[in-house]
Amino acid sequence: MIHKEGRKILPLAFIALLGLALFGHYYLAALPGLFLKISCGFFFLLILQFFRNPKRVIPLENPNLVYVPADGKVVVIEKVQEEEYFQEERLQVSIFMSPLNVHVNRSPLQGLVKYVKYHPGKYLVAWHPKSSTENERATVVIANGKHEILLRQIAGAVARRIRTYVSPNQQLKQGEEFGFITFGSRVDVFLPLDALMKVSIGDEVKGNLDVLAELS
Repeated sequence: MIHKEGRKILPLAFIALLGLALFGHYYLAALPGLFLKISCGFFFLLILQFFRNPKRVIPLENPNLVYVPADGKVVVIEKVQEEEYFQEERLQVSIFMSPLNVHVNRSPLQGLVKYVKYHPGKYLVAWHPKSSTENERATVVIANGKHEILLRQIAGAVARRIRTYVSPNQQLKQGEEFGFITFGSRVDVFLPLDALMKVSIGDEVKGNLDVLAELS
């Protein structure tokens, strides 16, 4: 299944790459022309897989379980002072999304959207320590009646297109799509300090399939 964000980009990319391939076929020598055609085909397949949107069914709906919101690699687990919304110490978990990952962002728990805000900013590489507070980003807070968690979509050096599909007072189901980041980047999750972590730094995780943490 192709994500809606790709339905405009993919036809344009196909036309542009087809034009390049035809140019190589008719106007270049045999070997350079073949190389260009293969490169165009490979690049289109790369873009196609980037916009894939596999169906993900949560194994067990549970208000105390926080599921992983995005595919990628866990790169940060640490206590930080969260200043934008909570203004208190929280447990930050960061998931780095490479261009090869699925880039759909999914709600880690069921609840009410309490806060949504977009911040323009820089385009530091996603693993830079300051990217969480200085890069272009969007913040979403979800409350389930007992707990509130904060999700932060962060742009990177390549990813410069954040999409957030939710608004305040909207109800979200656990696992429901809430956003998309074009060409990878990072998603930060800010949890209560007493959350029991179910992942470790370096783990490769998948949204809606892996449990990130259990809330008390």
